[in-house]
Amino acid sequence: MNLLPGSRRRTGAFALLCVALITFSDLALAGNQKEEALADSVRIALARSITDARPPVQRFSDIQERIKYLYWVGEMSERLKKKLPDVQIRTEFLKTVWYESRRAGLDPGMVLGLIQVESAFRKYALSPVGARGLMQVMPFWTRVIGNGEPSKLFHLQSNLRYGCSILRMYIDMERGDLFLALGRYNGSRGRDDYPNAVLHAWKNWEYKS
Repeated sequence: MNLLPGSRRRTGAFALLCVALITFSDLALAGNQKEEALADSVRIALARSITDARPPVQRFSDIQERIKYLYWVGEMSERLKKKLPDVQIRTEFLKTVWYESRRAGLDPGMVLGLIQVESAFRKYALSPVGARGLMQVMPFWTRVIGNGEPSKLFHLQSNLRYGCSILRMYIDMERGDLFLALGRYNGSRGRDDYPNAVLHAWKNWEYKS
C-alpha cells in the first residue's frame, strides 16, 4: 500500500511514539532520586567513596570464601544468560556487582534485583526524568559528589559505585530500614510500589551455597 508523504510522516511519528512508550513503560519504576541537603560530613564521605578509583579486584579471607564467590558467579551467570548473552560482558558485570555491593555492605542479590527493576540490565538505559545507566543514577549526583561528568554514569563501575554508595547512605540515614531506603533511592519514600518491586525481584537472585 502506497502512503502519501503526510501519511508516511504520521506513521513514522506514531512508530517512534510507540517505541518511546515501550521504553518508558519498561522503566516505569526507574529512579527519580531527589536532590537533598546533605550534611558536609556525609557529602565528603560519599565523595571520597566515589573517587576511590581502584579496580574491582576481588580479595578473599580464605579459600572457602573464594570458592563461594566462584560458585555465585557461575550460578548468576546462568540466570542472566537471556539478559546478557555475551559471556565476557556477563562475567565482567557480575564481578563488578559483587565487588561494589560488598564494598558498600550490600547483598549482591539485592543489587541485582534493584538493577532488574531500574534498568532491566540495560547499561545505557535513560529514564524519562534523566536517570542513567544500570542503577538509574540521576546526573545531579555527579555535581554533588563527583567530577561533574554525567556521561560517566554509563560506565559500568562508575554507575555501580554511585548507585551502591548512594543506597548505602540512604540505608544509614533510615537506620537500617531497607524499605524506606529503597523508597528514598527511587524518590518515592513512604510509598510501597518500588520497594516491593525490588524486594520481589531480589528473590530471582538469591543464592544459597
